Formats: sequence, structure tokens, C-alpha cells
Amino acid sequence: MRLNPFNPNNIKVRRGGTGGGGRMPGGKMGCGGIVVVLIGALVFGLDPAQMMGTMEQMQGAPSSQQQQLPGQSGETAAQICDDNQYAMETCAALSSLNETWQARFTEAGLSDSFQQPTLVFLAGGQERTGCGVASSAMGPFYCPADQGIYIDTRFYDQLANMARENGDFARLYVVAHEYAHHVQTITGLSDQIRSAQAQNPSRRNQLNVVMELHADCYAGVWAGRNRNLIERGDFEEGMRAAAAIGDDRLMAGSGRAANPESFTHGSSEQRMAALRLGIETGDDNACDREILGNS
Repeated sequence: MRLNPFNPNNIKVRRGGTGGGGRMPGGKMGCGGIVVVLIGALVFGLDPAQMMGTMEQMQGAPSSQQQQLPGQSGETAAQICDDNQYAMETCAALSSLNETWQARFTEAGLSDSFQQPTLVFLAGGQERTGCGVASSAMGPFYCPADQGIYIDTRFYDQLANMARENGDFARLYVVAHEYAHHVQTITGLSDQIRSAQAQNPSRRNQLNVVMELHADCYAGVWAGRNRNLIERGDFEEGMRAAAAIGDDRLMAGSGRAANPESFTHGSSEQRMAALRLGIETGDDNACDREILGNS
């Protein structure tokens, strides 16, 4: 995908490394995160049970006001994004996503509701977030409490191994998916899903799958609304990436039988279909109708 150079004045970005132990007060990770325990187990060789305990700690704190977290002082966005190719590419994606979704909010008469998320580059170890203490091993995720997208760019190499795909669109899909969770947060959809989960605990996983597939579709909408930037092969790259992180594929890779009732993000087939819908239509309303409408 031929992204334009990012505008450092059009993004909010900081470097991780606040470190620290123990749990921070803050909002729940909730269904807005793409924290995939099995990715941590597959990619980093961690015990899934241990990862589940970490997630439960992060989700156990009561919701509160948005947390303000420290960043490194004296660094500009350009300096942070210039670390490596992946960082530069991620910042360019963030800039494009900001422009695309801000324009969409304006079209819908909701320009006052739009807020940019903050991109945080992780570099190993533990990181304090508004949702608790996280680590790079948890994979990319979005925290609604501080409206932060957290990414360790080393994940992209692991994604390439899992998807047998090293194209840039696979990496951009990950960023766009996390950004979609931000859109879900500022539009209130995340809160609606959490409320529905609280009222119907037996449907918790099912509703989480709906949220994740909706985010996949919104990720596709971003690409579909920037067709002039799409290159030959991008669509196929996205499909392979979506397939690689389907719940059924991840469970099989960890030696577990695929159990749809335990899915939290959707099967490979479901994730590919959601991404395809967004790309082909470029219409977030289509995502709402086809995914939310059928939930």
C-alpha cells in the first residue's frame, strides 16, 4: 500500500518504557482489545494460563476516568517514528487513519466527537497503561481508558512467520484494526457491547467476536476508502493475515481443538469475510448492517 509520508503534526505518538510493577487503576480492557493470549503463547513461548492471569488482572480494575500516562519528554513525533522501517510505516498508517476517519466523522455530522488516539511503541518489558500493566508478549492492543494503541513492532516479524506473508498490507491491517477499536470507543459502541455482556454473561464470547469482526470490517473500510493507495497483491496479503490470526487457526497451532464457543475474535473464515466486506464496500454502514445487525 503506497502510504503518503506521515505528517508529524497530525499524529499523537510516544515511546513506551514507563515500566513499573503492580496494577494501575483504570478502565477495563474489555472487548475493545485485541489481546490474543494464544498469539503470546505461539510467538513468545509463554504459558497460556499465565497470560490469562495477566489479562484477568488488567480487566479486574473498575472503570474510571481516562488515565494520563507519562511519555518521554523532548522527543518529537518525527524522532520517535524514525526508529526503524516498521515504526515509520506505522506512523504513516496512523496519519492516514486519522485523516480518513476524521473525514468520515465530518461527513456524518459528528466532527466534534472525533478524537485522535495515541500510538505507543513498546520495546519489551512491562508497560503501564490505563488498562493495567501490559507486556509486548500480549500482542498489539487498544486500551479504551487512555485511548492508546500499543504496538511492539517486533510483532510484525512474528506475524510474517505465522501468515507466511511479509507484505506491508498485513502489518497495516493490524494498525487499522486497533484504530477501529478506537472508533468503536468514541462512538459508544464499546460501552454498548460491554453493557450487553454484563447483562448476558453467557454471550460474552459471542459478543466479543462481534466486536472483533466489526473492527476487522472497519479496518477494511479504511483501505476501501483509499483505493488509490492500494497496490497489486494487497488484498491477498490482508486475507492471509486475517486467516493467520483466526481463533481456530491459533487454537490448532497451540495443540487445542477448535471450539467455537470459546472463540473471542472469530474464525479465520469469519475474519477474512469481515475484512473483505470493508475493503469491497468502503462503507462503515455496511459493517454495521452486516455484522452488528446479525448479532
